[in-house]
Amino acid sequence: MEGQQILLVEDEKNVAEFIIQGLEEDGYKVFHATRYEDALHKLQRNAVHLVILDVLLPEMNGLEICKNLRAIGYTDLPILMVTALGSAENVVLGLDSGADDYLSKPFKLIELKARVRTLIRRKQEIAKQVQSTEKRKFNYKFLEIDDYKKVAYADGHELNLTSTEYRLLLLFIQSPEKVFERSELLDKVWGINFDIGSNVVDVYVNYLRKKIERVTPVKAIHTVIGMGYVLKVENA
Repeated sequence: MEGQQILLVEDEKNVAEFIIQGLEEDGYKVFHATRYEDALHKLQRNAVHLVILDVLLPEMNGLEICKNLRAIGYTDLPILMVTALGSAENVVLGLDSGADDYLSKPFKLIELKARVRTLIRRKQEIAKQVQSTEKRKFNYKFLEIDDYKKVAYADGHELNLTSTEYRLLLLFIQSPEKVFERSELLDKVWGINFDIGSNVVDVYVNYLRKKIERVTPVKAIHTVIGMGYVLKVENA
C-alpha cells in the first residue's frame, strides 16, 4: 500500500530494523520512535495511517501508551500491538486498552504485513462509510442502532455502550436470529481469527445483556448451548 505511513514504537534495535526494512520494501513510509513523547511528536507532525506498538517499552509501556492515545483523540487510528507476552490474558489486556489487533513475538514478517494490510484496509472502508451522507439505521423488535451516529437504543432508551459492546450489538442486529459461534464473534468484533483460549466473548456478551436488561425485562440475547449466541425476541 504505497503512500501509507506507519509509526513503529519499538525500543529493540534489531526488531525495529527488521520491521522497518520489511515494510519499506512494500512501499510504506515508516517513522520510528522508542518512547511515548517521541511517538506523540511524530503523530502530531505526520499523517500516520497505522501504529505498530510494542508492549514492553521503557518509561511507559505500550498498554498505557495505547490508552493515552485513545484518550487524547486518536480514537480511529489503527493500533497493532506487538509483544513477547503472548498469553491469552495479555491479548485481552491489549485489546481492552484500545488496540485493534495483537501479534505475538516471534512472528513472521509475512504475518505482520498481512495484519497491517487488513487494519489499513478496514480503516479505509470505515472512512468511506463516514464520508457517505446515507444514514444507516438497523432495527429489530425493541432494539435500534443508528450507525451513522454510533448510537444504540433499547425500548427507546439510549444504551451507554463501549465500542466493543456496540460492535457486538451491531453484528447481532444486522443478522437477528442467526446463531453466532464464539470464533465468528472473535473474528468479526475483535478481528481475531484464532482461539485465544479465554472467555472474552462470554464476558462482553454478558455486559451487553445486562445493559439491555436494565431498561427492559424482555430477553434479547440468548445462549445456544454448545454453539454460541443469538439475538432473538419472541412476542415483542
